[in-house]
Amino acid sequence: MARRWTINGRFLSQPTTGVQRYAREIVRSLDTLIAERAPLTRGLELSLHCQPGSSEIPLNSIDRHEIGSTGGHLWEQTELATSLHGSGLLSLCNTGPLLYRKHIVCIHDANVWNAPQSYSLAFRTAYKALLPCLGKTACSISTVSNFSLGELVRRGIVPGRKAFVAVNGHEHVLLWKPEHSAPTRMAASRDTIVMIGSAAPHKNMDLILGMADRLGKAGLKIAVVGMSDSHVFKSRSVRAEARNIHWLGRICDSELAALLMDSLCLAFPSLTEGFGLPVVEAMALGCPVVVSERASLPEVCGNAALYAAADNRDAWFDRFIALRNSEALRLQLTRKGKTRASAYSWKASALRYLQAMAVADGIDTETNVVRIRELT
Repeated sequence: MARRWTINGRFLSQPTTGVQRYAREIVRSLDTLIAERAPLTRGLELSLHCQPGSSEIPLNSIDRHEIGSTGGHLWEQTELATSLHGSGLLSLCNTGPLLYRKHIVCIHDANVWNAPQSYSLAFRTAYKALLPCLGKTACSISTVSNFSLGELVRRGIVPGRKAFVAVNGHEHVLLWKPEHSAPTRMAASRDTIVMIGSAAPHKNMDLILGMADRLGKAGLKIAVVGMSDSHVFKSRSVRAEARNIHWLGRICDSELAALLMDSLCLAFPSLTEGFGLPVVEAMALGCPVVVSERASLPEVCGNAALYAAADNRDAWFDRFIALRNSEALRLQLTRKGKTRASAYSWKASALRYLQAMAVADGIDTETNVVRIRELT
């Protein structure tokens, strides 16, 4: 008898941030595992339901269906929910139909509680109502780090007994083909500090931007990648006009790869993160990282990063100067970073979702544990 599961494809209609990247890579890995006849895929039928006009994703074993005529939360709560016909549902981007029970939901973080100042009132009000409800109604909840799991449980959003961790991976970075654009070529150098993110307060980018003059006097410059969504994020940042700041906006993966590989380091001063995918992407490319000591970042980076307190500009300046002045330190971080990044696998997390789906279907997964470990 076939086991039927549907993937919530709302992410294909959204701009790609770390959350949407997570969904794309997990779905691609599930597709590959089905083609490989991996454990727990026997008899499994997976389909992807998305909104009309959604972006493409290359799939061979998962059927894609565009359904309905609306979008956003309305599509998710109504047209997606009525299309399921009893199948299980996998939602990978924080939200999904509230009343559906055979439902696995990935809630990436507790940031609307931990950093409410970063979100609009409408956004945080909606999420503070939606996420605890999903925590109660879904049969299983995943998240992306032990830190996030602890926060979700501590705040009563998710019962610990039905939660598990399925981390981000690094394999997608290995497919990037580094290629500079004119702006990234101008910005990149062994004196360039790269920052990726938005002006949301919890990203703490003002800490580094506020050092622009001091960094400039030391011969260092800053390249800023990304932009904020004004409907979600609230910015307290004043756009700095220092001559040593390059504002790159959104760039493609090949440009980002070239920028990171040809720069001094990635600086990631966040106050809170569910995971911190840009850190793993940088490490996988051999770019040293300097990160804050907060939230999930020590868990993700281990001994493969330089750390600085999130409120101490002198500490950040010292780390940048030490890295610029020591080729031995740079090589050490490059080596450790690549090793650390390789431990984060989309395939291993996709296998974890297969196990959760099997449990929801009432299958005894114990006999598959050894074979799953062999594949990870």
